[in-house]
Amino acid sequence: METVEDLFARLEQLNQIGAALSQQKNLDSLLESILIAAKTITRADGGTLYLVELERQLRFAIMRTDSLNIAMGGSTGAPVPFYPIQLYKNGQPNHQMVAAYAALTGKTVNIADAYTEEGFDFSGTRQFDQKTGYRSKSFLTVPMKNHEGAIIGVLQLINREDPASGQIVPFSESDQRLAESLASQAAIALTNRQLIDQLEELFESFIGLINTAIDDKSPYTGGHCQRVPMLTMMLAEAVCESRTGPFSNFAMSESDRHELKIAGLLHDCGKITTPVHVVDKATKLQTIFDRIYLIDARFEVLKRDAEIAALRKKIALAGERQASEIDARARSYAIDRELREAVRRLQEDREVLRHYNTGGESMSPEAQERVRQIGTHYKWTDASGHTANLLTADEIDNLSIPRGTLTAAEREIINHHIVATIKMLEALPWPKHMRNVAEFAGGHHERVDGKGYPRGLKREQMSVQARVMGIADIFEALTAKDRPYKRGKTLSESLAILGSFKEGGHIDPDLFDIFVRRKVYLRYAEQFLDPHQIDAVDESKIPGYVP
Repeated sequence: METVEDLFARLEQLNQIGAALSQQKNLDSLLESILIAAKTITRADGGTLYLVELERQLRFAIMRTDSLNIAMGGSTGAPVPFYPIQLYKNGQPNHQMVAAYAALTGKTVNIADAYTEEGFDFSGTRQFDQKTGYRSKSFLTVPMKNHEGAIIGVLQLINREDPASGQIVPFSESDQRLAESLASQAAIALTNRQLIDQLEELFESFIGLINTAIDDKSPYTGGHCQRVPMLTMMLAEAVCESRTGPFSNFAMSESDRHELKIAGLLHDCGKITTPVHVVDKATKLQTIFDRIYLIDARFEVLKRDAEIAALRKKIALAGERQASEIDARARSYAIDRELREAVRRLQEDREVLRHYNTGGESMSPEAQERVRQIGTHYKWTDASGHTANLLTADEIDNLSIPRGTLTAAEREIINHHIVATIKMLEALPWPKHMRNVAEFAGGHHERVDGKGYPRGLKREQMSVQARVMGIADIFEALTAKDRPYKRGKTLSESLAILGSFKEGGHIDPDLFDIFVRRKVYLRYAEQFLDPHQIDAVDESKIPGYVP
């Protein structure tokens, strides 16, 4: 007989369990806590927690039997190897299985002895007992209802132990009320956890949707949006593992990690506003199309003009009666030589412009002057009869871009994506645990010397996470093999450039040293770079690196 003191003690235990459940953040751990709490408060030897799936079946989520040392599901990592219980058979409610009956009717089922109980099918239970030598006797099966009254799971407890005798006894009325109360609290906690998980999944899916949109606009940036977050997390974890140096006290909780991951995924979301023809500018003359083909056509016009001029000279020569045959032949040969030389120069200058149109790491002032000379030396007549230089002023400016394929104005358009990113992210009502997303994502184009973009922040004005993302963004861009205007650099080339950025006050020097020392670059390369990019790296030769 249970005393009043025992009942009050169990009620207090129930209150403590309810408070503990509300603090559990991991779904599997929450399910495990619910079952263990139910077993403890009812003194059950075993128990199973089922979850309703698709409103058609009960899935085994957690299973525990202390006397058999059975622990499956939850934190064990061992899946429960049983088929789900179907709630309907041949279109009819499955009232033969006690767990299905509880889920379908919303009623608690308290059975004193499964072997003598009529109305339910316990054949599976008997087979389990035969295999294990167990004796399943008393059952308490409680439906779990959410705030809308829908059944989301079933809690089944087996073999209530009498604390005094150790014998298996039926579950008492107080056991049932306590279990029902716990099931109600657990259903609320479980529903809340599921809603939070679903919202987080929805939010990350929405981020993926944005990156997909950017990817569809430009196949050259979609991969970047996926790789930078991964490299960011690799470097951040390496910083967390540092036990000495300026980051020895840096640490991240799981919530901090999630916040940084989201910032990484969103760090270029502003690119959705960037014009495609600028993002995808593969050559210097490209706009909606590559204007080099217009220049090709002009060269062809000049070539044909030269040929026409030569033919006209030959026609004029043929009309000169005074010219001797020998003299006429010599002058004809001279006209041909002049034409061949003109065509050769045209073809040579055409190839020069095509070469400079591809862009590159650098273009010398002499090469820029060569472009200007070619562009202004040749004259051609357009369809309106106007005489113009071979190249327009805009075409000369574009072909003279000293590095890459973008003009200063186009770089400003590209750089504006970070302003758009900051505006977009700062406009969102972030919860407290994610309030730094805009700062982390918005700082990856800043420089530690204060010469970055858009706010000109210095090192001490930026979080560690923002500085980490800055290094990840640069290294990914250097090694990326899917850009239209350059090849993916090797590890040694990329680290040499990144080291020069450290010396030039561009990136955080201490984070760069961790990046090299902890070989973050190599772990990233093994996942994302082509084999020919992973060359031997002599770390002693990396500019600015301090072992």
